Amino acid sequence: MSMYNVFDIAGSGMAAQQVRLNTTASNMANANSVSSSLGETYRARHPVFATALEEALNGEDAGTAKVQVVGIVESDAPLNVEYAPHHPMADDKGYIYKPNVNIMEEMADMISASRSYEANVQVADAAKQMVSRTLLLGQR
Repeated sequence: MSMYNVFDIAGSGMAAQQVRLNTTASNMANANSVSSSLGETYRARHPVFATALEEALNGEDAGTAKVQVVGIVESDAPLNVEYAPHHPMADDKGYIYKPNVNIMEEMADMISASRSYEANVQVADAAKQMVSRTLLLGQR
């Protein structure tokens, strides 16, 4: 495994965590939105990650398994339905619909994504220091 593959792997991890942070931010921004129908109501979104391990194992180097964002899925948790007949967004039966976003779960996910991003930054930094020290060996 080339030392430079570490940068590719750590970079893919940082990119994946950035997607995770963006979807968490979107969920939190829409947590208090209201709509007048089930179809228009915002649903929590979550990224799906996978490793490119099979591709790496088919090649000659098994140590290059990067993280890939396979897609972003909507939560299938039930929406919050509230009876509020005087609300301007209420449907003809007097109900409003709120997203299925759980702020506590989103905060925990945000902290986890942030720490994972930081860990990938530390891996890239350690690899950079190792490459730099290796180059200095030739000067002595």
